[in-house]
This record gives sequence, C-alpha cells and structure tokens, in this order.
Amino acid sequence: MPDNSDADAQVPAPIDGVPLDELVVAARQLLRDKAVSEFDPPIRLASGQLSRFFIDGKAGLAHAADLRLACRTLHRLVEAAGIDWDAVGGLTLGADHLAVGMALAADRQWFFVRKEPKDRGTGRQIEGAAIGAGTRVVAVEDVVSTGTSLFKAIDVIEAAGATVVAAVTLIDRGGGAGEILAGRNIPYLHIAAHSDLGLPPVASAASLAESVGTAVDTGAGAGA
Repeated sequence: MPDNSDADAQVPAPIDGVPLDELVVAARQLLRDKAVSEFDPPIRLASGQLSRFFIDGKAGLAHAADLRLACRTLHRLVEAAGIDWDAVGGLTLGADHLAVGMALAADRQWFFVRKEPKDRGTGRQIEGAAIGAGTRVVAVEDVVSTGTSLFKAIDVIEAAGATVVAAVTLIDRGGGAGEILAGRNIPYLHIAAHSDLGLPPVASAASLAESVGTAVDTGAGAGA
C-alpha cells in the first residue's frame, strides 16, 4: 500500500525556483510512493478494465505539500509548452483538488464540472468560475486511462463556449486518450506515463470495446 504519511515531498523549498525537470522527478517519485497500490486479485477501474494496479490521485496528494508539488509541476508543464490560459477545471471528483491547486499555483480561476446538471436552483453543470466564449481552459483529470471522464468534461466545457487549450493529468495509463486528444488538436501534458512508474499500460478504448463487444464512450464528440 502507498505511504500517505504527512512527510513532506522530497523537493527543495520553496519550489518556485526549482527547475522543471527536477520538479517532474520529485513528483513522479511522490506518485510512485503515495498514489500507487497493487491488488491481488485485480480490481475494476472506472474505465471498466481490470487491473492489479490502482492509482489514487486524491489520497496520494492528501498532504498539502504533496498537492502543492503536483499542481506546481502541472502548471510549469503548461507554462513550458507556451500555452496561455484563464481557468482550469474538470469532472468532479477526479479534477477538484488539482483544479484548485493549479489555480493557486498560477493565480488563475478554477471550476468543477458536475457529472450531470444540477437538478435544482441554478441548474448549472459548471460550478466556480464563469466560463464561456473567449475563456481559455486547461482541462484536468487526476489519472487518465481511456479518458472517459476527461472527455466528458471537455465536451461540457466546449458546450459552454470556452476553448480547451490543453489537457493535463498526473498519470497517463496508456489507454489511448492521447491519440484522441491529438485528433481534437488539444495538447496533452502529464507528469508521468505508466512506464515512468513501472506500470503496464491499460487496454485502449478500442481494444476494450472489442473485448466486450460494445462501444466504449470516449467522449470524442461529433466534431472529432
């Protein structure tokens, strides 16, 4: 089981002046130590696959110092790619802590995307920053396998009129999300790929659909 103790991440403080490559190394070690668990027998992931490895991007970053390191690293990756943005958000719950953390790291706005529109009051599906035409958005998800949650958030964000200028995650598990994002002309950045943590890739959305004999929702949208 991962070590979720309150020991600070092993990175110099303050972290603002630390080179990006050093931040990435420290963040990967943090995720490997605190976010990855191995199970026998395998457990079912949100994407539908069975895996012996479970990555918890919330419990793994429960300490403030660890969350600060991860969010600063994500912000710096976007900055290094030369991408300008106004707000960051994604589907609750996987995106919530990272959206707030990245907004604090970059002095930007944050928002959450509900899985369904609120059934009372305002009826909103997006909570937090008001996004719309002209808003440049970074879509975030803690861990991406086939990308179902990430794509659902992107579709809601684009339906609100905002432009998704990048998608980011802590860990990409190799399920084909990157190829789909490339087809939608959305830059995709992550702190670690599955191989960086010594993990096998998960099945792609296409191979998963073939194995179960049904379509898997990639959230690619009609214009993809």
